[in-house]
Amino acid sequence: MTTIKILPHAELCPEGKTITASPGTSVCEALLENGVAIEHACDMSCACTTCHVIVRQGLNSLGEADEAEDDLLDRAWGSPRSRGCRARRSSPRPTW
Repeated sequence: MTTIKILPHAELCPEGKTITASPGTSVCEALLENGVAIEHACDMSCACTTCHVIVRQGLNSLGEADEAEDDLLDRAWGSPRSRGCRARRSSPRPTW
């Protein structure tokens, strides 16, 4: 299992939260499965970036973004640490 720490967000998760995710689960899927209602307008088909999140720690534990995700994130607000619905854990580290 992978541990994901969600920092407080006024609308989505006011108290912050720590959740676990099974191997192969994307960040977006893990958030949704644990009651964090992140927007995902394209139903996770990597077409809109409404689900993108900023990864504060553990970015190197995620698999590389594919070309479609990179192209969309180039147009999204945020930072170079943003990832979208396709972001999945790649390394054997215990936390994100």
